[in-house]
Amino acid sequence: MSELRPLHLAFPVDDISSIRNFYGDILGCSFGRFTDYWIDINFFGHQLVFHQVPGYNTPREHNPVDSKKVPVPHFGIVMTVDQWKTLEQRLKGFKASFIIEPYCRFKDTDGEQHTMFFEDPNGYCLEFKAFVNDAMLFSQKEEPVNYK
Repeated sequence: MSELRPLHLAFPVDDISSIRNFYGDILGCSFGRFTDYWIDINFFGHQLVFHQVPGYNTPREHNPVDSKKVPVPHFGIVMTVDQWKTLEQRLKGFKASFIIEPYCRFKDTDGEQHTMFFEDPNGYCLEFKAFVNDAMLFSQKEEPVNYK
């Protein structure tokens, strides 16, 4: 793969005004272009765009992972462990309400990772994670891994 390029994601939201506070003040993201109906966000080097769609309700399901109910859909960033711990403290300082509290998932396995889930003001679920070994991000094994 060549040099990693920014990913562009666009989502509908019912309330665009709450986006600026959450992504700017709480997550520390900067902003690009915007109107009364949409806003560009520098989401850790990726372009995240929210478009106002009055009455939109964010759908949500759950899947079991490591004995937790993981919300689907969700999106987020894979960080270094130090970046993840810094964000964890920042979110706790803002008294964030976690869907899944920060913890170490798949402890003592090849796929060990720190993870946390929370939602934005429009109901989108975010997961921020940090692998202990980044090489495991796209690891494939011929045999299933026994995650505890």
